[in-house]
Parts: sequence; C-alpha cells; structure tokens
Amino acid sequence: MNEHLDTLITGLYVKVDDEIGGSRCLGRPPQLSDSELVCLAVAQALLGFASEAHWLRFAHTNLGSMFPYLPQRPGYNKRLRAALPLVKKAIRLLAVDSDFWFDNHWIVDSTPVPCGMSRPTAKRSDMAGWAGYGYCASHSRFFWGLRLYLVCTPTGMPITWALANPEIDEREVLASMLDGEPHLATDRAGLLIIADKGFASKEFENDLAMRGAELLRPSFKREKNRKGESLLKSVRQLTESVNDTLKGQLNLEQHGGRTFEGVAVRIAQRVLAMAAAIWRNHKNGAPVLRSLTAFDH
Repeated sequence: MNEHLDTLITGLYVKVDDEIGGSRCLGRPPQLSDSELVCLAVAQALLGFASEAHWLRFAHTNLGSMFPYLPQRPGYNKRLRAALPLVKKAIRLLAVDSDFWFDNHWIVDSTPVPCGMSRPTAKRSDMAGWAGYGYCASHSRFFWGLRLYLVCTPTGMPITWALANPEIDEREVLASMLDGEPHLATDRAGLLIIADKGFASKEFENDLAMRGAELLRPSFKREKNRKGESLLKSVRQLTESVNDTLKGQLNLEQHGGRTFEGVAVRIAQRVLAMAAAIWRNHKNGAPVLRSLTAFDH
C-alpha cells in the first residue's frame, strides 16, 4: 500500500479500536480483531477489489506487516457478513468525528443497486422478497435489486443510509429513516433537506416541517419557482458526483452479494470507505475532501 492509504488505515484502526474495539463479548478473542476486520474491509473497497478471493491473495502478499493474521476466504466472508452492525457504527463514528456532522444542509438521493440480471435469478435468489424491479432514469433501464438511499452533507459525508425495495415510495423510505433516528433532524436548527422531484408531496413536506426541517426540491411545470431553486443545478452535480464515487471508484454495482447479509454489508463497506476517505482528507486539510486518488493504489 502507498503512504496515504497506510496512514488512513492506521488512523482508522486507532479510532475504531478506541471506540468500539473492546465491545466484543467475553470469550476467546479472534485472531483477526473487529478493528482489523473493519480496516481490511475499507482497504479492499478503496483498492477496488470486488472479489474477496483476489483481495485476500493480494493481502497475504502485500499486507502481512499490517495484518499479522489473515483468514481464508470462507472465514473472511463469514466474519464480514456478521459485521454489518460494526460497520454501521464505524460509519457513524467517522461522521461524528468531523465538522460535517453539524451541517444543517442535507442532500438526499437514491441510486440503484442491481442484484441480478436474469428472470431465473430473480425467482430463485435468496434476495427474492426483499429485492424487486425498479427503473433507473439516469440510464433509462430497468433493474432487479435494491435502492440505496443516502442522506449526506454537501461534502458527501454520510449521515444515514438505507437499502430498500425499489417498489417502495421514496418518501416512505426517507420518513422511515428519520423515524428510526428522530434526533438526527430535531437536533439541527434550520435543517434544509435537498432532494429531487421524487420526494414532492405536500403531506411529506408537512411531515418534515413537524420535524423542524424544510424541503428544497425542483418545482413542477405547473408550480411557481420555489425558494432557493436556483441552487439545485449545482447540488445535482454534487449528488451525481457522490454516486459516481460509489459506483465508479468503489464498485457499488459489483458488490457480489447473494444474500440479505452479504449485500447489506458490502454496500455498508463501500459507504464506510467513502466516509473514511472524507474523514482522513478533512483531518489532513486536503483541498478535495471526497477524492480517493491518494488511496486507490
């Protein structure tokens, strides 16, 4: 690994180990600690290894000094699938440890997470019943899988996220996300949530107002221009840039998950990798906070 990635992994290990590394129940400690597992997963995502087998072969050859013990693929896969709560805690930990956590401007968007390409896959997959059919307007295509809903700051730092069936209404998903952690919105005075037309609804806007938040979205043709709408073009570019980071650099669509746990933790792994890069760039005073260039080789 290069110097920048080595520094990120070392800093992430110290942060995670200090906060949640000692939370494991009593018993024989694993040879690969929870903190090391989180760091290993982040390094895999940043270096662009979609295949766990290829990643572990690379790690055995190049990362022995950082990870004294590396499991075989079945053991790594099992540990990773069970680590979803740990990875979610790490995402929140990094967000809270940055100035962006207190930002009262949020950007909300959803992006497709395909989980299969054929009809037999959709019928026989373990994802059946959770995944579904949806339409991706950006690429003018239908897909079978899930949607990733990401609430982030303008820098791209994740505040909260969720995976949902694409057939569920976007407003319903976001309302459920806010219901799950009501303090996220109520603790921020003057919260502005920036979204696209899919979140348009008078009832939904009233619900946000009761939470102390305001919705900024594009107006429809039949509507007058909404307050602040002139800012939406640049915000849309930010949203597309965040999605491109997840899909183009962190291989979001090549997650390789085949089960509920497998897909969820692999998506969380990529969200954590993006959060870790932003966190480290912020600590180092880097001019471009969401750049992964220093860490991807």
